[in-house]
Amino acid sequence: MNVDSRAPELADSDFVAMMSASDICVLLHDAQTKEILWANPAACALLEFSLDEMIHLRANHISSAARQYDRVVARAMLQEAIDHGASRVEWHLRSRSGRVIPTDAFAVRVELARGPAVMVQYRDIEREQRTDAEQRLAESYVETLTRHTSTVAFMLDASGVIVSATDTALGYLGLTGHRGSPVRHRLTAFAVIRTGAGPATWDDIVAGAVPILPVRLEVAQPDAQPVWLEGSVERLPQPAADVYLMILHDVSGRVRDEALRELEQHRENYLARYNAMGDMAMAIAHELGQPLAAAGNFLAGIRARTGALRASGELDGQLGAQMEYGLESASRQIDRAATIVNTLRAFVGHLEHVEQVVDLNDIVRECLPFIRLRAEPVGVRIELGLSEETVPVRCERVLTGQVVLNLCFNAIDEMAECEPATRQVLLVTEKGADDGVLTVADRGRGLRRDPFTESFSGKAHGSGIGLALSHRIITRQHGSIWSEHREKGGSVFGFTLPLVPEA
Repeated sequence: MNVDSRAPELADSDFVAMMSASDICVLLHDAQTKEILWANPAACALLEFSLDEMIHLRANHISSAARQYDRVVARAMLQEAIDHGASRVEWHLRSRSGRVIPTDAFAVRVELARGPAVMVQYRDIEREQRTDAEQRLAESYVETLTRHTSTVAFMLDASGVIVSATDTALGYLGLTGHRGSPVRHRLTAFAVIRTGAGPATWDDIVAGAVPILPVRLEVAQPDAQPVWLEGSVERLPQPAADVYLMILHDVSGRVRDEALRELEQHRENYLARYNAMGDMAMAIAHELGQPLAAAGNFLAGIRARTGALRASGELDGQLGAQMEYGLESASRQIDRAATIVNTLRAFVGHLEHVEQVVDLNDIVRECLPFIRLRAEPVGVRIELGLSEETVPVRCERVLTGQVVLNLCFNAIDEMAECEPATRQVLLVTEKGADDGVLTVADRGRGLRRDPFTESFSGKAHGSGIGLALSHRIITRQHGSIWSEHREKGGSVFGFTLPLVPEA
């Protein structure tokens, strides 16, 4: 064997130093007498004897009293190493205090300057077993934490890829098939990450996590409301590359409660707005009544004078006819305006929330002038299918009328976007067994979502009451409100109110 001349030479003391530094128990026995020649510090510490004491001991002094660890057996193990170069056996040592220590004993023949010897290395099995048990316990804790906890935790790499996650976290993302195996999906593929500044990219998270950043995740759910998770992401520096630990908890209930409170506040604001609108409408109706009556009187006077002039021949026949036509047209418009003002006065005359017994047909008739005012400019035809018999319901007359207007206005706005030939809205009332029913049908584009899940109209010129507020008005009066697809296209919106038996 060629020896590298560059290898440093080690003194005998160097080997002793290395052996003394080992944490493995080492005993050196004389090949002939089997007496202990030397023990390293680890052996002295394990057996609780000093080196001076160790060299005067025999195998039976440091071995278990069990029969299989008898002195004769120990000498045979040592002799086997002398004869064959090495031997190995499980051996139980015994310390000075009587503690039995299971070990893996490996004996090897060594040639010393003084002659052959046997070096026995005792590997502490008990310590390894204890270490293994501790490791298994730690793994069990990790397994419990990962698989059986309700904690939502993600471990992500620097690019935002999920390295590992708890089962609960995987469940929120719909990745239960990855349990026990690497995930390797980007978190942003399943959730929108938000910070105090709004939606954020993963690069924003990496830049802001120095080392901790509060975050909120919006996780979309199929056919359900999104789940909201809130917590923090923490940067954990590692030698190879930083990793990011995200600990979250489910705050969906709190987010929904906050949304409901905000919605409730909006609804109250709109109800207050409608009360103010009612007061304003009453004032306008009162103020317009007198000038309209005066204008009608002036027209009546002019028409009488014109008739007298035509009878006396002082007014040209053709000119008189044209003036008569103009005066009649102006009178019709004034009468129409007066009708609208009177209807408005009757409609908003009672804004206090008082339940009344009202014919549903009457509510529709009161709303009809306003509906037609909205429909005529956009060419929408209003078709009526009112019940031939009265439909007495118990309700708040004004607020129920506002719901009728809202359903009709929405249908008119929808039809205004369609072909002129199809612009028709059908308004129907019916008397059911226990309820009065009103439906508004159009032939528009149909429903694309649940219209009652959004709060208020997003149209630029909407009234603002919104279908959600209509839902509240009707359900508060023990009724129901719904929407459905209409056969051959379009939508049907309707509501029911409790029917009052007629005396």
